[in-house]
Amino acid sequence: MPSRPTTLQLRMIAALLGLALVSVGFLVGVWVVFYGVLVLFEIARATQIALIITVATLLTIGYLEYRQLETIERLADAYPVNQETAPELHQTATRVAAQLDVPVPTIAISERDAPEALAIGFRPENIHLVLSLGTIEALDGQDELEAVIAHELAHVRNRDAMIMTVVSLPVVLADGLRSRVTRIENPGAVGIVTVPLGFLSAGIWVVGRSITARLSRARERAADRAAAEVTGSPAVLALALQRLDEEIADTPTRDLREASSVSSLSVLPLESNEPEKVMLGPDGDTEPSYWWLVTWTHRIKRYLFGTHPPTDERIETLLELERER
Repeated sequence: MPSRPTTLQLRMIAALLGLALVSVGFLVGVWVVFYGVLVLFEIARATQIALIITVATLLTIGYLEYRQLETIERLADAYPVNQETAPELHQTATRVAAQLDVPVPTIAISERDAPEALAIGFRPENIHLVLSLGTIEALDGQDELEAVIAHELAHVRNRDAMIMTVVSLPVVLADGLRSRVTRIENPGAVGIVTVPLGFLSAGIWVVGRSITARLSRARERAADRAAAEVTGSPAVLALALQRLDEEIADTPTRDLREASSVSSLSVLPLESNEPEKVMLGPDGDTEPSYWWLVTWTHRIKRYLFGTHPPTDERIETLLELERER
């Protein structure tokens, strides 16, 4: 089916254009707020001053946000292994890296039961492949493990880490600005600036994150196709995704919450399809009357902000590719 790669490319182009518009809108919106305040107080050269304040504000927010980011390896509780301590894993990763023409990654193992698998690093020359024991134990044989590694290293070949870091910049800036504005108690006269900035950043965050999520889903599909081509067996990757999805369903919610910091980067999202239900009543057997609202909100959130396509859709696409071979 030759049209599918074109469809993926069109989706990514549309997402990038949308994020470019969001970024311009964010910059213009922040400038308008400061410009309006300066004009209100009849400050001379309001245009230039507002531009300087806007750039300085966003640069400061960007610096503060990225300075606070912890390394993903620490978030994943992973420790590095080498050829001596994990020879088969290292051999598989080396073979797949050669097939995809990317540098051999540093391999790190997480002892979590949640099925984590992610490749992290801004440049291909400095990539860490993180696998959890839950992933290694859930997969059946080297073929499935190779398919999962191929998916992750396909992200490296496609420079997804670099692209997603760049395109998520307006979302990071908007979230940083929103969080800092909302921390101000009793803003008083400053509210003439903080209130519109709060609404603007919240709106930009919602729109930007939704577009970024759609771009992420397109890149997950592209990585699936690349892994299927490299391994020569789409069905093996489909089976691996199915096993990991079943493992996620069997993983306690508490453990999934611990792994949530790397959910968007993992081969599958590390979260339950349905929100955790709290039953009411003396015997704990009564469903809350508001549960329909919780479920509806959760599904809308997954639709807007989900970083991965539905797993059953990914599996069906891979099986379709297998049938076409």
